[in-house]
Amino acid sequence: MSLFLSSYENRLDTKGRISVPASFRASVANEEFAGVVLFRSFTNNCIEGFSMSRMEQMAAATDKAGVFDNTMDDLSAMLFADARPLAFDVTGRIIIPNDLLEHANIKETAVFVGRGNSFQIWNPDAFRAAQKKSLENLRAVRPNLVIGQ
Repeated sequence: MSLFLSSYENRLDTKGRISVPASFRASVANEEFAGVVLFRSFTNNCIEGFSMSRMEQMAAATDKAGVFDNTMDDLSAMLFADARPLAFDVTGRIIIPNDLLEHANIKETAVFVGRGNSFQIWNPDAFRAAQKKSLENLRAVRPNLVIGQ
């Protein structure tokens, strides 16, 4: 299972390429597909990123839902119809499609944000604001994560 940790800010080059952080590339090194899958987030103005095996897990999970479920139709359209498998070039870069960049308001730089089994790509200013809000929310609720049960 791929594990994406930490946050990294990288620049888009003049041809629209961006380097995927080395630790993220290492997380998918044992995958059959040498790259990542990106799609527009439907919860934030950012880009969601998965390994191909994680996308396969998502497909299996949606298969367990009702075939004609309206919510599942919407979810499938966002997850699969919008998904872009992007292979790494020889230096570990990808070209993020313009519609995804526009969705996240990414112009010159982007922040790759590890989220455990997935990652997100944000506009740096938007990420800082979202991170601040998340910290405020967590301080208010003080969640307790139970491990090893």
